[in-house]
Amino acid sequence: MRIFENANYPFVQHRKKAYVFSGVLILLSLVSLVTRGLELGIDFKGGMEFIISGAREPGATAIREALTPVLGTEPEVKTYGAEDILIRVAAEGDINEVQRQIVETIRQRFPETQPEVVQTNIVGPRFAEDLKRGAIYSILGALLVIFVYILIRFEWRFSLGAVVALFHDVLITLGLFSLLHGWLPFSLEIDQTIIAAFLTIVGYSLNDTVVVFDRIREYMNIFKTKPFEEVVNLSINTTLSRTIITSGTTLLVVVILFIFGGEVLRGFSFALIVGIVIGTYSSIFVASPVVIELRARASARRLATAR
Repeated sequence: MRIFENANYPFVQHRKKAYVFSGVLILLSLVSLVTRGLELGIDFKGGMEFIISGAREPGATAIREALTPVLGTEPEVKTYGAEDILIRVAAEGDINEVQRQIVETIRQRFPETQPEVVQTNIVGPRFAEDLKRGAIYSILGALLVIFVYILIRFEWRFSLGAVVALFHDVLITLGLFSLLHGWLPFSLEIDQTIIAAFLTIVGYSLNDTVVVFDRIREYMNIFKTKPFEEVVNLSINTTLSRTIITSGTTLLVVVILFIFGGEVLRGFSFALIVGIVIGTYSSIFVASPVVIELRARASARRLATAR
């Protein structure tokens, strides 16, 4: 199936508008990351996590107020799924003792409840730091490998364009997580699952970008007398059908996962939704325009040298 059979949209001509749009998104993301930060999960900050059933009725605020004096620190309490509550606390010591304090406090303060611990997790501070460092290295390593791969397959300008687009996608998605955490009715904590989502976004965005780059290289050999901007715009238009169909079908699956996948997968699927949309946009309006700008600068330098 093909759509946009004879597409001839002036994507390249509007690239400066896209620069402004991307610049605003990146600026908002950076401001939010600096001012609000990210909501780190237990994987990256250490602590204890308890999922408790039978204690939903009093509400998260009431349970938080009841547990704060007992635990000596304000825990994070939120609804989890249809029936459970999630309690995270940055406490140290024996997890069984902390669990006992939480369950007994809820029973005493709210006699109508029947709290029962469904699941517990604990992560030490040192292990959390190792995980955080490993997550950063994994994303930076992925970008480096991608740069080398595109460099071998195409040239350095294409490599830089691909990496800029991927950095653009990851930064804006992180910025949205920072900006929206605490406002949406589901968790946007950054944990190992979300890091997996970011690596998936990197791979997906790269796939779209390489398809466009491959068509650009093909058309550069066919239309040798055409200006490079026209070749790029033609390449984007001829791959547009494939891009929209692939992105649309993948997005449909991820939206279904977001709706029906449950509370645990909601943050993961939200990251993928944002990443697919931003990644599709960047393969058209970021990666290829960066290559155009780099080639234009190289041509300008050659002309200046010749004079």
